[in-house]
Amino acid sequence: MVEHFNGRISDVLATHRFESGQDLADTLERYVLLYNQHLPQLALQHRTPTQAMKDWQKQRPDLFKKRVSNRTGLDT
Repeated sequence: MVEHFNGRISDVLATHRFESGQDLADTLERYVLLYNQHLPQLALQHRTPTQAMKDWQKQRPDLFKKRVSNRTGLDT
C-alpha cells in the first residue's frame, strides 16, 4: 500500500504545477486526507485506511494507546 500511495503522490507531483511551497503542502495534505478517509483500498477489503484502523481497534483495543479518529493534519 505504501508503494501505491507513493506512486499516486509522484503522479500528482508530475502532473501539477505548484505556485509556492505552501500550495504544494496544502495539496499533499488534502491528498492524504482523501486517501486515508475516502478511497477504499483493495488490500483492506474495500475499506478506507481509517475504517480499517477503527475495525482493528474494536477487535484488539489492547494494541492502541489512542482512539482512532478522522483528524486531519500531520502524524506526530
